[in-house]
Amino acid sequence: MISIPHKTTQFLVFSVKLLIVVGAFYFIYNQLASNDKLDWDKFLILFHKNQSIAGISFILFFSFLNRFFEILKWQNLAQVVKPISVKEATKQVLAALTLGVFTPVGVGEYAGKALYFEKKEAKKIIFLNLICNGIQIVATGLFGIIGMLILGYWLWSLGIVLITIAFVLFSFFTKKIKIKGYSIEKLLERINEIPKKIHKKNMFLGFCRYLVFSHQYYFLFVAFDVNLPYTTLMASITTVYFLASVIPSFQFLDFALKGSLAVYFFGLLGVNEWIVIFVTTLMWFLNIVLPVIIGSYYVLIFKIHKPIISNNLP
Repeated sequence: MISIPHKTTQFLVFSVKLLIVVGAFYFIYNQLASNDKLDWDKFLILFHKNQSIAGISFILFFSFLNRFFEILKWQNLAQVVKPISVKEATKQVLAALTLGVFTPVGVGEYAGKALYFEKKEAKKIIFLNLICNGIQIVATGLFGIIGMLILGYWLWSLGIVLITIAFVLFSFFTKKIKIKGYSIEKLLERINEIPKKIHKKNMFLGFCRYLVFSHQYYFLFVAFDVNLPYTTLMASITTVYFLASVIPSFQFLDFALKGSLAVYFFGLLGVNEWIVIFVTTLMWFLNIVLPVIIGSYYVLIFKIHKPIISNNLP
C-alpha cells in the first residue's frame, strides 16, 4: 500500500473545495446575468419608492427564520446519532446546501452532511436527512392541494389525492416485497425506531419553516404593490411551490422552474411578468444564494481527519 503525502492530500482536498465554491458562485452569477427578463431599471425605481430599513429588515428576518428552522430540524434529528450544538448544525446545513447546489434534487446535500460523521454512520445520516426533507414535502403537498382547491383546480386536486391514495394502498399490500434487500416494511420499522418526540418536533419545525418562506413570498409581492386578496395570493404561492416540488431539478435551476410556474399562475391573476420574475429571483437570492455564500466558508474550512490511502498496487 502507498500512502499519499500529507501535503499532496491537503492540496487535493483544498482544490476540490475551491472548485465547489467557485462553481457555486459561477452558477449564481450565470443565473442572474443570463436572465434577460430582469428589468433592473424598473426594480430600482420601485425599490427607491418603497425602500425602508424596517421593510428590508423584515424580509431578511424571514430568510433568517427559514434557514434557522431548517438548522433546528437537523439538530433535532441528528441527535439520533449524536447530540450536536446549534453552531455545529449550522455548519453542517449550510455546507451541505452548498454541495447540493450542483446536484439533481440536492443529492449532494446528503453526502455533505454525512462527511461530518463517522463513515459507519453514513447510511443513518442519509436516512435522517430523508426524514428531514420529507416533512417539507408533506407540508408542500398538503398546502399545495389546499391552494389548488381554493383556486378552483378541483380536477387536478382530486387526481393528486386519488394517486396518493392508490400509492398508499399499493405500498400497504406490497410492503413485504424486497428489492435488493429493502422493503417498505423495513423502511417503516426504521422510521418507528426514531422516538415520537423527535418526529413531532420535526413536523412542527417543518410546518413552521413552510409558513415562513411562503409568507416571505407573500410580503415580497405586497412590497411590489401587488394588491390581491390574501387567500388568492397565498393559494397561488402554495400551488406554485407544490408543482415545482414534484419536478426533479438542480438547486441552481430551482428558481427558474418556480419562476416559469409563477409567471403562468400569477399571470392568470393579472400580475405583471417582470414583478413575478423579480419576486421569484429575490426569494432564490435570499434563501439559496445568501446561505450558499456562508456555506462556502464552511466548505473551505472543512477538514478531513483521516489520511487518504491508495488501493493495493497491481
